[in-house]
Amino acid sequence: MDNTYKLATLALGAFLPVTQYAQQTDKPNIILIMTDQQRFDCVGAMGNPYISTPNIDALAGDGALFMNAYSSTPSSTPARAGLLTGCSPWKHGMLGYSKVAQKYPYEMPEMLKDAGYYTFGIGKLHYTPQRNLHGYHGALLDESGRVESPDFVSDYRQWFKMEAPGLNPDETGIGWNAHQGKTYVLEERLHPTQWTGNQAIRFIQNYNLEQPLFLKISFARPHSPYDPPQHYADMYKGKQVIEPYIGDWCQQCADRPNTPDAPFGDFGKEHAVESRQYYYGAITFIDDQIGRIIEALKKENLYDNSLIVFVSDHGDMLGDHYHWRKTYAYEGSSHVPFIVKPPKNMNVDKNVKLEQVVELRDVLPTFLEVAGVDKPDEMDGMSIISLLKDGKAEWRPYIDMEHAAIYEPNNYWAGLTDGKMKYVWFFRTGEEQLFNLTVDKGETNNLAKDKKYDKELIKWRQYMVQHLSERGEPYVKDGNLNVFKENILLSPNYPKAEQ
Repeated sequence: MDNTYKLATLALGAFLPVTQYAQQTDKPNIILIMTDQQRFDCVGAMGNPYISTPNIDALAGDGALFMNAYSSTPSSTPARAGLLTGCSPWKHGMLGYSKVAQKYPYEMPEMLKDAGYYTFGIGKLHYTPQRNLHGYHGALLDESGRVESPDFVSDYRQWFKMEAPGLNPDETGIGWNAHQGKTYVLEERLHPTQWTGNQAIRFIQNYNLEQPLFLKISFARPHSPYDPPQHYADMYKGKQVIEPYIGDWCQQCADRPNTPDAPFGDFGKEHAVESRQYYYGAITFIDDQIGRIIEALKKENLYDNSLIVFVSDHGDMLGDHYHWRKTYAYEGSSHVPFIVKPPKNMNVDKNVKLEQVVELRDVLPTFLEVAGVDKPDEMDGMSIISLLKDGKAEWRPYIDMEHAAIYEPNNYWAGLTDGKMKYVWFFRTGEEQLFNLTVDKGETNNLAKDKKYDKELIKWRQYMVQHLSERGEPYVKDGNLNVFKENILLSPNYPKAEQ
């Protein structure tokens, strides 16, 4: 209930029933903080000794850090569709990079608004049309310069024109899929990361409604361009980073043209390390904004009664196995950071690390549970609240991943992982990959042809048959995985209006 309505009812002599008022105020605030294209191992709390993320680490220390969190369809729009709907790729319908549908049966902001929340989004949403709010009461957008709707100008770019007349927000000169880095050439205050942090803080300071808050803060970085301001670039210049992993199976990806946005290629170790240094700087810049946001939440007495989730939509290969960008089954692309800070009254352990495999589809069911809303049966994500309360609670044995063909025809795959083993099946070639992540976190050794792993390979192949069986042909034929040439971008479950 907003203050205007409350005053109106009091003026008329009508008093809000105590039970209804209690239901509104007893629900925790929900804060979703997202980054774009941040791989799992670029968080200090995940074990990276070379990167500085003290504020993200502190959030993990105040809650739970999920060590095996994945993005099932690791590119921007299908990943965000899973987050929006709480569904698997097959269920929400996006099997690769396409447009988020205009309307789904269940949508995060709409469901939370219906549950009594004031809903607001800041930063990158990546919806189509770009002003489609999907239930947000309002949004301030930064869409990295993308114009995908007629006459669209993002709120960040409008602000930039007012704040820096005549300057170019893209003056640094790096595209949003480039694999090289460069120091931001404008003032730090003009950077979109700073803008997103500032807008989030301003909103938190202004929020004075009685009803619980759902706030999504979505940074457009560290997605390329890797363009941290000078201070953050200098932090990592010449410093050690996690170097790229190079597998025994990826040589065919090495000899490729060195174009600015190449998805594959060996451009030298020095280049990959330098790109990572700029990427690390972009993350530390975001981390400082997150620290400012957490400070604002505490100052406004919103922190303790908030469920806060920090996650990224997918990762970034950064030269691992001569791969760049995302859309791949490999850890750099599909494994993401995932932190949950529960409200104080939940009374669960802090600073815990959980090994269960979770995915972006699990975020909405988690929000629904704390909001007191029953999860629809069709929604195949799972609330992680049971894991916060009991680290040994029953959970799924593995998670499914996939991506329709992109960058090149044979980059068309489905995968399964339990965080310990990973199986990848390529639809067009019939190639299989099997990785033992417990001893080979960089996926450098493909065990699919190692006879010592024959039983393991057969087991995971059968899991994949079971997973794909509901789809029938061409995925599975006569009880076996089937090789086919068709590129299936949308499942039959994709909302009809957008097909």
